[in-house]
Amino acid sequence: MKIRKGDNVIIIKGKDRKKTGRVLRVLPKENKVIIENLNLVKKIKKPKKEGEKGEIISIPRAIDCSNVMLVCPSCQKSTRIGIAFEDGKKYRVCKKCQKKIGEIK
Repeated sequence: MKIRKGDNVIIIKGKDRKKTGRVLRVLPKENKVIIENLNLVKKIKKPKKEGEKGEIISIPRAIDCSNVMLVCPSCQKSTRIGIAFEDGKKYRVCKKCQKKIGEIK
């Protein structure tokens, strides 16, 4: 997966199309990401103790990686990601402006 935790991404499909957010968690086995305050669903939280009130909360759900694109930090455009090797290290590269985005471990 070329998307990492902390990246800014834009959603290109679904109910939150054209909205941007920060990646909170990456699920590589399912090929999904969880984005901060996007793709929210309502969940009913039942009271655990007597006297507590139940409530309806909004939580972010996972979205498939094919439905998001990385926003390049230097050119601020949604872009595809390439990989470049330099000095024995692997880097992610913006396909539009050819700038390094970050090192891959």
